[in-house]
Amino acid sequence: MVRTMSLLRALIRTARMIRHTPRLADGLPPAEAVLLDAPDERLGPALVAAALGEYEPAAKLLATTRESAEWENRDRYVMRLATFAHNRDEWLTNWLAAAPRDPDALVVKAELAVRRAWESPARAERLRELGPLIDAAAEGDTNDPVPWRISLDHARGTHATHTAFESLWEQAVRRSSHHYGCHVAALQYLSAQWYGSHRECFDFAEQAAADSLPGSLVQALPVRAAFAQLLNGDTNSVQDDRIDAAADLAITLSGDYPAADPWPAEVRNLLAYVLVARGRWADALEQFRLIGPHATSFPWTSVTDDPLGQFLEARDGVRIEIASTMPLHPRAGRSGSVGH
Repeated sequence: MVRTMSLLRALIRTARMIRHTPRLADGLPPAEAVLLDAPDERLGPALVAAALGEYEPAAKLLATTRESAEWENRDRYVMRLATFAHNRDEWLTNWLAAAPRDPDALVVKAELAVRRAWESPARAERLRELGPLIDAAAEGDTNDPVPWRISLDHARGTHATHTAFESLWEQAVRRSSHHYGCHVAALQYLSAQWYGSHRECFDFAEQAAADSLPGSLVQALPVRAAFAQLLNGDTNSVQDDRIDAAADLAITLSGDYPAADPWPAEVRNLLAYVLVARGRWADALEQFRLIGPHATSFPWTSVTDDPLGQFLEARDGVRIEIASTMPLHPRAGRSGSVGH
């Protein structure tokens, strides 16, 4: 009898999935329309030109961000350009040859060098050699916080003491007190994976979020702390309600931006991951709808070598989970819609 009931429940669950999963795709772009790390309309032309060995569009883009103090955009563009240069750096070599002291070229050069050193088996030694290069980038424009974010990443890899790290942190926030990239770098240093603990990580993230400006991505720091704990598999250091509160704050932040906006895409991808890990299927589906076609490598590369495939698999899995709990035959007068 018990085996019969188990089989019956399995059959009903399957029937629910078959019936409801297709219509839960409403508001989700088809898989073939989802792009990984798609550049925005400003970065795209610079990357196309770089592929042709031309640096001028990238130089103009970064100069614009520096002159107008668009520090968040500048940091994102520097990281994306360095990622591109990791495998195709002819354009950067040409740029440095033409303008060896250009502050924009120097900051991309520093970011690229730090990334390459991180991949070396002799990481700490390689990173220590890069101090003068990072200093040169910082001296290029003394108002720019991006070289100081690079310094924070560099310090983590060279096993800098808390005192040394705090000194760099003070320099970073002096230039941009709410800079998201610098806050992320500090959060990583304080994580249990490096030189802190889950509690230290959460304490820093929650305080920074409380002090942040309305709509600031710094409000997503607690959900990054939650992600670090979930990825680590430690379910004891921080209470579940603290993780859920971090997700709720990120949901509110996500709601401040339009659907399919590329700017908060990484935060929304991260939030979707955490919501899936917490079994909050309806909330996760809503984030996938807001993400639209903008899948991002982070956080999915933390668990797979196929981030786009993992993104799509998680999105499909959420629909299946919701469909499996919906009534097989909705009562009259009810639409049975879920996740809107």
